Amino acid sequence: MSALSALENALENRWEALWRRLSGREPAEIVDALRRECDSHAVVCRAGRVMVPNAYDVELAGPVHEELTRRGGRVGQALVDRLARHAARHGYEWAGPLAVHVRRSSEVPNGRFRVASSVMPHVSAAGFRRAGD
Repeated sequence: MSALSALENALENRWEALWRRLSGREPAEIVDALRRECDSHAVVCRAGRVMVPNAYDVELAGPVHEELTRRGGRVGQALVDRLARHAARHGYEWAGPLAVHVRRSSEVPNGRFRVASSVMPHVSAAGFRRAGD
Protein backbone atom coordinates (compact mmCIF):
# COMPACT_ATOMS: atom_id res chain seq x y z
CA MET A 1 0.00 0.00 0.00
CA SER A 2 1.46 3.35 -0.95
CA ALA A 3 1.74 6.23 1.49
CA LEU A 4 -0.98 8.12 -0.39
CA SER A 5 -3.40 5.19 -0.11
CA ALA A 6 -2.63 4.84 3.59
CA LEU A 7 -3.30 8.56 4.13
CA GLU A 8 -6.58 8.35 2.18
CA ASN A 9 -7.72 5.36 4.26
CA ALA A 10 -6.81 7.13 7.51
CA LEU A 11 -8.79 10.24 6.50
CA GLU A 12 -11.81 8.16 5.50
CA ASN A 13 -11.71 6.29 8.82
CA ARG A 14 -11.60 9.54 10.81
CA TRP A 15 -14.45 11.04 8.78
CA GLU A 16 -16.55 7.90 9.30
CA ALA A 17 -15.88 7.95 13.06
CA LEU A 18 -16.94 11.62 13.26
CA TRP A 19 -20.08 10.92 11.26
CA ARG A 20 -21.06 7.96 13.47
CA ARG A 21 -20.56 10.03 16.61
CA LEU A 22 -22.65 12.93 15.32
CA SER A 23 -25.47 11.18 13.56
CA GLY A 24 -25.62 7.65 14.85
CA ARG A 25 -25.64 6.55 11.19
CA GLU A 26 -22.91 4.89 9.21
CA PRO A 27 -21.55 7.31 6.58
CA ALA A 28 -21.37 4.35 4.25
CA GLU A 29 -25.18 4.42 4.15
CA ILE A 30 -25.20 7.96 2.76
CA VAL A 31 -22.35 7.27 0.36
CA ASP A 32 -24.16 4.13 -0.82
CA ALA A 33 -27.37 6.14 -1.28
CA LEU A 34 -25.46 8.70 -3.38
CA ARG A 35 -23.94 5.90 -5.46
CA ARG A 36 -27.36 4.30 -6.01
CA GLU A 37 -28.83 7.67 -7.01
CA CYS A 38 -25.97 8.18 -9.46
CA ASP A 39 -26.26 4.66 -10.91
CA SER A 40 -30.04 4.74 -11.21
CA HIS A 41 -29.97 7.97 -13.23
CA ALA A 42 -27.11 6.99 -15.54
CA VAL A 43 -27.91 7.46 -19.23
CA VAL A 44 -25.98 5.68 -21.97
CA CYS A 45 -25.46 8.24 -24.74
CA ARG A 46 -23.39 5.99 -27.01
CA ALA A 47 -21.00 3.11 -26.60
CA GLY A 48 -18.50 4.01 -23.92
CA ARG A 49 -20.20 7.25 -22.83
CA VAL A 50 -22.45 7.24 -19.79
CA MET A 51 -23.77 10.53 -18.43
CA VAL A 52 -24.92 10.99 -14.82
CA PRO A 53 -26.49 13.88 -12.89
CA ASN A 54 -24.06 16.39 -11.43
CA ALA A 55 -26.05 17.97 -8.58
CA TYR A 56 -26.93 15.96 -5.48
CA ASP A 57 -28.87 17.05 -2.40
CA VAL A 58 -28.50 15.28 0.95
CA GLU A 59 -31.15 16.34 3.47
CA LEU A 60 -30.34 15.78 7.14
CA ALA A 61 -32.31 16.27 10.33
CA GLY A 62 -31.74 19.64 11.99
CA PRO A 63 -29.66 18.50 15.00
CA VAL A 64 -27.23 16.52 12.85
CA HIS A 65 -26.89 19.33 10.32
CA GLU A 66 -26.29 21.90 13.08
CA GLU A 67 -23.61 19.77 14.73
CA LEU A 68 -21.75 19.30 11.46
CA THR A 69 -21.98 23.02 10.66
CA ARG A 70 -20.90 24.07 14.15
CA ARG A 71 -17.79 21.95 13.96
CA GLY A 72 -16.91 23.36 10.55
CA GLY A 73 -17.21 19.94 8.95
CA ARG A 74 -16.60 19.71 5.22
CA VAL A 75 -19.04 16.86 4.76
CA GLY A 76 -20.19 18.06 1.33
CA GLN A 77 -16.64 17.98 -0.02
CA ALA A 78 -16.00 14.54 1.47
CA LEU A 79 -19.17 13.25 -0.23
CA VAL A 80 -18.11 14.87 -3.54
CA ASP A 81 -14.76 13.09 -3.29
CA ARG A 82 -16.37 9.71 -2.61
CA LEU A 83 -18.91 10.15 -5.43
CA ALA A 84 -16.19 11.29 -7.86
CA ARG A 85 -14.16 8.12 -7.14
CA HIS A 86 -17.27 6.00 -7.72
CA ALA A 87 -17.92 7.68 -11.07
CA ALA A 88 -14.29 7.32 -12.13
CA ARG A 89 -14.40 3.56 -11.39
CA HIS A 90 -17.48 3.19 -13.62
CA GLY A 91 -16.36 5.55 -16.37
CA TYR A 92 -19.26 7.96 -15.83
CA GLU A 93 -19.22 11.50 -17.20
CA TRP A 94 -20.86 14.32 -15.25
CA ALA A 95 -23.52 16.47 -16.91
CA GLY A 96 -21.61 19.50 -15.56
CA PRO A 97 -19.58 20.44 -12.49
CA LEU A 98 -20.19 17.99 -9.63
CA ALA A 99 -21.77 19.35 -6.44
CA VAL A 100 -23.18 17.72 -3.31
CA HIS A 101 -25.25 20.05 -1.14
CA VAL A 102 -25.88 19.06 2.45
CA ARG A 103 -29.06 20.71 3.71
CA ARG A 104 -31.13 20.81 6.86
CA SER A 105 -34.68 19.51 6.58
CA SER A 106 -37.46 19.61 9.13
CA GLU A 107 -39.20 16.80 7.24
CA VAL A 108 -36.41 14.27 7.84
CA PRO A 109 -36.53 12.51 11.23
CA ASN A 110 -33.37 12.60 13.36
CA GLY A 111 -30.91 9.91 12.33
CA ARG A 112 -32.40 9.61 8.82
CA PHE A 113 -31.52 11.25 5.52
CA ARG A 114 -32.85 11.79 2.01
CA VAL A 115 -30.86 11.90 -1.25
CA ALA A 116 -31.97 13.39 -4.59
CA SER A 117 -30.16 14.29 -7.80
CA SER A 118 -30.66 16.61 -10.74
CA VAL A 119 -28.80 17.98 -13.71
CA MET A 120 -27.49 21.44 -12.99
CA PRO A 121 -26.78 23.30 -16.25
CA HIS A 122 -23.16 23.82 -17.12
CA VAL A 123 -22.03 27.44 -16.95
CA SER A 124 -19.33 28.29 -19.45
CA ALA A 125 -16.50 30.72 -18.89
CA ALA A 126 -17.50 32.45 -22.15
CA GLY A 127 -20.75 33.52 -20.49
CA PHE A 128 -18.80 35.28 -17.75
CA ARG A 129 -16.66 37.16 -20.26
CA ARG A 130 -19.74 38.39 -22.12
CA ALA A 131 -21.40 39.51 -18.91
CA GLY A 132 -18.30 41.51 -17.91
CA ASP A 133 -18.01 43.37 -21.24
